[in-house]
Amino acid sequence: MVIGERVRLRAIEPSDGEALWRWHGDPEVMRWMNAPYPPSLARTVKQIEERAPDTYGDLQLMIDTLNGRAIGIVALREAEPETGDATLDIYLGEKDTWGQGYATDAMRVICRYGFDTMRLHRISLTVVADNTSARRVYEKVGFVEEGRRREAFRRDGKWHDKIMMGLLEGELR
Repeated sequence: MVIGERVRLRAIEPSDGEALWRWHGDPEVMRWMNAPYPPSLARTVKQIEERAPDTYGDLQLMIDTLNGRAIGIVALREAEPETGDATLDIYLGEKDTWGQGYATDAMRVICRYGFDTMRLHRISLTVVADNTSARRVYEKVGFVEEGRRREAFRRDGKWHDKIMMGLLEGELR
């Protein structure tokens, strides 16, 4: 378990299946994500039970409030010790926590963990350009825009650009 000012990051448990299933079935939560059709609750729980253990290359953690309420997921994936690079994914599934600083704290905690414990040098992410609230969070913790993939994401009949962002060791705010 890794603890920040507002959140703690912990392993995902089968008991988290109902929350994940609910989040993945909510179009507002999934708006800016590439997501397959939402699975059944039984399938969601089974996927958690059968998922491979977390490794250096693929670490996925539940975001809890400090009082133990599961509110989202954060992951460092594709981590490579040879390059010191990893890709970050994050989302909050509990909409009443949006805009309350939980995502910012979770970003700081996972990036600090990546740099200090995993000895990463660089953490990258991709965000849909029109997802302005997520971009604000990323910029607040120090991520900078490094590139743009034009019309790389389709939602609601419209194409959107994707922005590639990066954070180097020592840039975390």
